[in-house]
Amino acid sequence: MRIVHVITRLIVGGAQENTILSCAELARIGHEVALLTGPETGPEGSLLAAARALPLRTIPVPSLRRAVCPWHDPAAALDLLKHLRDVAPDVVHTHSSKAGILGRWAARRAGVPCIVHTIHGLAFDAYSGALAGAAYRAAERRASRWSHRLVAVSADMADRAAGAGLAPRERIPVIYSGMDVEAFRAAAGRRDAVRAAWGAGPDAFVFVKIARLARLKGHRFVLAAFAEVARRHPGTVLVLVGDGRLRGRVEADARRLGVAARVRMLGLVPPDEVPALLWAADAVVHAGLREGLARVLPQAGLCRRPVVAYDVGGAREVVRDGENGFLLTAPGPGATDEEGAAPLARAMERLTSDPAAAARMGERWPADLADRFDYRHMVRDLLAVYGEVLGS
Repeated sequence: MRIVHVITRLIVGGAQENTILSCAELARIGHEVALLTGPETGPEGSLLAAARALPLRTIPVPSLRRAVCPWHDPAAALDLLKHLRDVAPDVVHTHSSKAGILGRWAARRAGVPCIVHTIHGLAFDAYSGALAGAAYRAAERRASRWSHRLVAVSADMADRAAGAGLAPRERIPVIYSGMDVEAFRAAAGRRDAVRAAWGAGPDAFVFVKIARLARLKGHRFVLAAFAEVARRHPGTVLVLVGDGRLRGRVEADARRLGVAARVRMLGLVPPDEVPALLWAADAVVHAGLREGLARVLPQAGLCRRPVVAYDVGGAREVVRDGENGFLLTAPGPGATDEEGAAPLARAMERLTSDPAAAARMGERWPADLADRFDYRHMVRDLLAVYGEVLGS
């Protein structure tokens, strides 16, 4: 098959890693693959070089930008249409809101016989505001009419999409976001060396948070919670992996809370280094407020680490509260730092107070986790969706 994936931008992020792995595996097994992407990068990093190293066509679309823009967006839609007419694909598979809307319009105009969109997250929720949420919901409903199938990265996303009228639930299969599970197994032996680089001895309790430094990733709540835990447990360390536009604010918050010396800010880290960082942790804390299913949750499971996370998106599809981690009610849009941090601090305190119990929690992840999140399993399921549409 001739398959085109379309994504708004190739920053270092879950949807982008998912897309690159999908393209790489499809190309490896013999399909003709092209990847259309916007040019934006920034402090979140870029995976464009990784995509260009693969045996497929990576085609930048300069007009395709993340922000809504009346000048760029019509040009981006027409540029995508031109590329799709040139490639003449059997399948167009879009990712992210902007590329999903413009890419599906272009695919429909180009007469592509199979148009699929993956829902990595939904932009209409309590954090988007009423007006923006209504606009996103209307745009997604319209784009859904141009789709032969929607795919969701969690059952929660599928349920919410169906509830918003995007498609009947039975037409939204769940295909979990794949990863290289073998790489996580292979990194176990690097724990001591990584901890030494952090200045964390064998008795230190280390929390790791992996996320872009962005507003909805909840860093302010995690720092406030960590400050509370650190006052009672001087040996705790918080490692923040990722970069973004809020770096200055995060650093200032750490200083204001008096924990800057106990926080390690690693900045951008190549995705292939993530497994070793998770093995070096004692627990993973993730406070994302808008997620489809945060990739770091199953990644923590592959490294047998307990997690503390808000109960958003598909978190409960992998995390069993009280067994392999703690799932907490997410704070609302107007929550103060203290309100958002209080449940995090209580859960982090429970882990820090009993490291042996925390280690036992890390052994209680679902037995099928590696199979569910293997990128090869993901691609097999995607091919089944493509085949169902083309066969019909």
